[in-house]
Amino acid sequence: MKVELKRVNDAVHFEASAPSSTVKVHIDGSPEIGGQGLGVRPMEMVLMALASCSSLDLVSILKKQKQGLKDFSVSVVGERREQLPPIFTKIHMDFTLTGDIDPAKADRAADLAVKKYCSVHDMLVAGGVEITYAIQIIK
Repeated sequence: MKVELKRVNDAVHFEASAPSSTVKVHIDGSPEIGGQGLGVRPMEMVLMALASCSSLDLVSILKKQKQGLKDFSVSVVGERREQLPPIFTKIHMDFTLTGDIDPAKADRAADLAVKKYCSVHDMLVAGGVEITYAIQIIK
């Protein structure tokens, strides 16, 4: 796996790309180091990586279970320590599933998606991050 990162301006705005897609991801630093709000920050991308990794598998598993998933979203909150580097210590994900979904199947699918198949989850947990999640089903 390989990605490329290129500086876009004379501050700290970067553009990332990967061979798997033509989409460019914009990354920017905090205002304290010259960021201009032109992209997401690196630690936000870590939360996005966890959310998307878990979600890809969760949606796939629900589809295989023939659940009537109509809509899906996840909100992720990370807590960071005060000392440098300010790494994540805890992360919580709230999955919201809309449709005709069996709660027991959703729980099992989430457990598999987050704890078994998501490599981002396992990498963060191996680094000492506590990761929790909750599921809300809306009919």
